[in-house]
Amino acid sequence: MSHSRIPQFYKFSVADRLRALLEREVISETEYDMLVDGTHLLDADKADRLIENVIGAFGLPMGLGLNFQINDRDYLIPMVVEEPSIIAAVSSAAKLVRRAGGFSSTAQRPMLIGQIQVVNVPHAAHAKQAILQAKEEILNLANSLHPNMVARGGGARDVEVLTHGTTADHGEMLVVHLIVDTRDAMGANLVNTMCEGAAPLIEKISGGEVFLRILSNLTDRALVRAKAVIPPSLLEAGDYSGAEVRDGIILANEFAEMDPYRATTHNKGIMNGIDAVAIATGNDWRAIEAAAHAYAARTGRYRSLTRWTADNDGNLVGELELPLKVGTVGGQVESNQAVKIAHRVLGIESAAELAEIMCAVGLAQNFAAIKALSTHGIQRGHMTLHARSVAMAAGASDAQFDEVVDRLIAHGDIKVWRAREILTELDERRATEKHHGSGAARTPEPEVVGYGEATGDMGYGKIIVLGEHSVVYGRHAIAAPIPLNVRAEVRPQPEQIDLLIPRWGVEMRFSEPEGKISSLHESISLIAERLGVADRGMRIDVSPRVPRANGLGASAALAVAVIRAMARCFDIKLSEREISNLAFDVEKIAHGTPSGIDNTLATFGRPILFRKDNPAARPEIRDLATARPIPVVIGLSGVATLTAQTVGNVRAAWQKSPARYEAIFDQIDALALAGVDALARGDIAELGDLMNIDHGLLNALQVSSWEIEELVEIARSHGALGAKLTGGGGGGAMIAVAEHDKIQDVASAMRAAGYNSFITEIRS
Repeated sequence: MSHSRIPQFYKFSVADRLRALLEREVISETEYDMLVDGTHLLDADKADRLIENVIGAFGLPMGLGLNFQINDRDYLIPMVVEEPSIIAAVSSAAKLVRRAGGFSSTAQRPMLIGQIQVVNVPHAAHAKQAILQAKEEILNLANSLHPNMVARGGGARDVEVLTHGTTADHGEMLVVHLIVDTRDAMGANLVNTMCEGAAPLIEKISGGEVFLRILSNLTDRALVRAKAVIPPSLLEAGDYSGAEVRDGIILANEFAEMDPYRATTHNKGIMNGIDAVAIATGNDWRAIEAAAHAYAARTGRYRSLTRWTADNDGNLVGELELPLKVGTVGGQVESNQAVKIAHRVLGIESAAELAEIMCAVGLAQNFAAIKALSTHGIQRGHMTLHARSVAMAAGASDAQFDEVVDRLIAHGDIKVWRAREILTELDERRATEKHHGSGAARTPEPEVVGYGEATGDMGYGKIIVLGEHSVVYGRHAIAAPIPLNVRAEVRPQPEQIDLLIPRWGVEMRFSEPEGKISSLHESISLIAERLGVADRGMRIDVSPRVPRANGLGASAALAVAVIRAMARCFDIKLSEREISNLAFDVEKIAHGTPSGIDNTLATFGRPILFRKDNPAARPEIRDLATARPIPVVIGLSGVATLTAQTVGNVRAAWQKSPARYEAIFDQIDALALAGVDALARGDIAELGDLMNIDHGLLNALQVSSWEIEELVEIARSHGALGAKLTGGGGGGAMIAVAEHDKIQDVASAMRAAGYNSFITEIRS
């Protein structure tokens, strides 16, 4: 099975995640195609064959729990759940436990109990003895009803008899337990059939009357245990030492041991993980829940299912024991393609193995929750993911979504009503801008809500209209800002530098050593060093609205925003040119040999003609005028891309055949210069022709992708006059121009094909 560690998986688009699974042979090509086009989902006709009175099929998100190592084996774990943060939390917990050696998990041979209720028994003690003496006869009768199960090594294994005393109206009552090994099947129907078949014989032997014949969902003959041992050195969290975190987790667990109100929430957290795996694998999560909670109350008092202690070496030891009877064969698995794919991803060989995995997931989920609760509080980890759900529920559009999320987090009121207020404010702002003739490409800075004395600034995202790649070789390029930006806020604090970018999952403390210094770490360190504040403590909060790794200038916008915010926080005077120059040096870290265009746009935020012929000289920058606003659609391929990689590929090809590639760069340069005139005249048709030709040349440089090509084709076939990739290529984004009456059609067609898109304008 493929390794369960897939770094940066959460940052991938859905398409990229599926490709990663296909490349690792976690899923087959057929399963990949089904997941891409949605044919793995139940439709109404298929659902109608499963339950009664069907009116449709209901969908829930399916994700992967990552990083799990259980019994020295790696697992990618499908989880179906609607609650934000569960999968992120369990994956983070599994990553930490992995460093400690992973989880160990063991499952008993799973047995189900079938119950046969006998009432009006003349003499309960005599009846009990008679039934036990006839055990072999009862077992043989039960097994004759399911010979195939017996052939697979399963079947009825034992008989037990419990007496319950006198009923109100039906005399003595006893209950016969039929203990059945159902192997890899869930086994409910099988056990019920055995109970029905054995009932007449039980009635004859006992002299009583059989009433109910049904399985029990208290599956305490199918116990599973999971364990993790974690050294304190791995538990350090911010200002909390490993020993403090360990002791906090133990104390939190003692609360759940002693208080049933806390135990209920504690155990609910465990089942967050177990239920999600149960649903993904087609198991009866309601039965699993019932068994777990009954088992938690087996002593007569409802208590925690987990136990957290410290061993003699000071390690944190977590243990979870609960009943888990699950199946890997049967109707649910065979009738639901999504369930079949989940089983394929897991790569399990038995129901016992699945139970061991589910128990480990429950322990990981519990560890993540009580670690958060006993340190910074659980809300910090939930906030961003919850805000995204709330923004969606409030009806935020793609163009509004990121800003709504940012402002929900900043305000702290992550509620649907608050999101709707923000949407109203955004609509009013847009109407005001339209009334006053404000340019769409020059969106005003969003409301800044700081932390105490925090200061804030931003950097603009960008599109390149004409001239990608050739601009690196001293040719001209046309670039324009987009109404997406990166906002940074900085405030002084004691000692260390902290960087937080919730949307990108970044929480970095610069005083802590990293095994490998990331480009982001290096970039922020360079900015602090150049500004002379590397020895000052500060907290940097970044709210990016520019999609990362899409060729829209996110890294340059982030650099400019942080430079401005850091300079303002420490009262450092910088000119716009100095900001741009420093951002250019930061760009070298991210992109190797940047053109200088991204940092220029991020700083100045206006349409320009750009050329840098001599690396040692200042770039030639000329503001561009447009006769009228040029409507533009930006389409996102969903494929993250590294500009450094595509620039490097082009450079390698240029070094191999310089004359050939210089000729291509000259052609692109001529297109960019012609584009200046087209913009000045407001000639969208001419600009579109130039863009189409430019895209063909960029394709010849092999910097496009099939997703970009599909978006280009969609745009052109729905009224775009020109369409091309923008930025470094290899994925990322593309742009299209069209007349005002066609622009919405182009954007809608992209969305209908499963891509994100938004509309903006180029205007001076």
